[in-house]
Amino acid sequence: MTEVTGKVDFKVGDDTYQTWYKVVGDLTSGAHPLIVLHGGPGVSHEYMTPLVEIHNKCNIPVVFYDQIGIGKSFFEGVADKPKEFWTVDLFVDELENLLAHLGVQNGFALLGHSWGAMLGAHYASHRHPVGLKHLVITSGTPSMALWEQSTRQLLQALPADVRETIERHEKEGTTDSPEYEKMVGIFFEKHVCKSPWPKVMETSFAAMMQHPTVYHTMNGPSEFTITGTLKSWSCLDQIHTITTPTLLTNGVMDEAQDVCMSPFFQRIPHVKWAQFSQRHMPFLEEEDQARYFQVVADFLTYA
Repeated sequence: MTEVTGKVDFKVGDDTYQTWYKVVGDLTSGAHPLIVLHGGPGVSHEYMTPLVEIHNKCNIPVVFYDQIGIGKSFFEGVADKPKEFWTVDLFVDELENLLAHLGVQNGFALLGHSWGAMLGAHYASHRHPVGLKHLVITSGTPSMALWEQSTRQLLQALPADVRETIERHEKEGTTDSPEYEKMVGIFFEKHVCKSPWPKVMETSFAAMMQHPTVYHTMNGPSEFTITGTLKSWSCLDQIHTITTPTLLTNGVMDEAQDVCMSPFFQRIPHVKWAQFSQRHMPFLEEEDQARYFQVVADFLTYA
C-alpha cells in the first residue's frame, strides 16, 4: 500500500491557504479515487481513516484531507476571520481546487460524513460536477432545520436532569462548563459514538477542541443548538437535480435520524439506502464496521 501526503495552495481573494491531503493507493491506476469529506465543520480527518479498508477491498485510491482551518490545514489567524468567511461555497471551492491539483476532476467518487455529507450533497446539487461517478451520504441532512429537528427530538428523549442541565447552560451561555460537557457527553454516548472512543476519534475531536473556531462559527455550541452560519442552510430544493448514483447510510440510534435522510431518498433519482444498527459512526462501531465497508465497496464497484 502506497501513501503520499502533500499540501496544495488554495487561494481565497488576496490570501493563500494550504490544504493538507493524503492519498492511499495509486492515482495513476485508472480506478476512480474515493475522496473522503470529514465532518464538523472543523473536526479533522483522522476519525475517518478506517475507510482505508475501501482501498483494501476495491483496490481504488482513497484520498483524505483536512479542510482549511482545522488539523493539518490549520492556519494562523483562523479565529480572526469574520463569520462571513466561513461559507459552504468556501469548502466547495477548496474541494474543487484539490480535485484539480490531484488531476482527478474527470472521474472520482465522494464519501461525506455528517457535515461532509452536507458538503457533498451541496456540491453535487449546485455544481453538478461531470466527473462525479458515485456519491455516498453517510449520516447527513439536506437542511439544518431537519438536523435540528432530529437532534432536538433525541435531546427531549434524554433523562430530564440531563436535558434541563444542557438547556440551562445554553440559555446562560455557559457551554464551556465541565457540567455542560459531561451532559453533552451522555448525548454523544447514545447517538454519536460509544465509549471508549477509538484513538482516531479522540485525535479528531482534540483538534476541534484546540481550534474550535470553524465548528462554533458555522455550527454553534452543540449538535442540537445551531446558532452559526449554517443555521439557514438548505439544499432541499436542489437535491432532485443530483443525477449521480447515490448511497445513503445512517444508524438506528444516529443523531441523523430518518427525518434527515428520507428527503434524499425521496428526491434523488438513482439512490439506495442502507441502515445500520448503531450510531453516527458506522465505520468505527464494531457491530457495523464490516457491513458498512462491504456496502460501500459493493456500491462503488457495481452501482
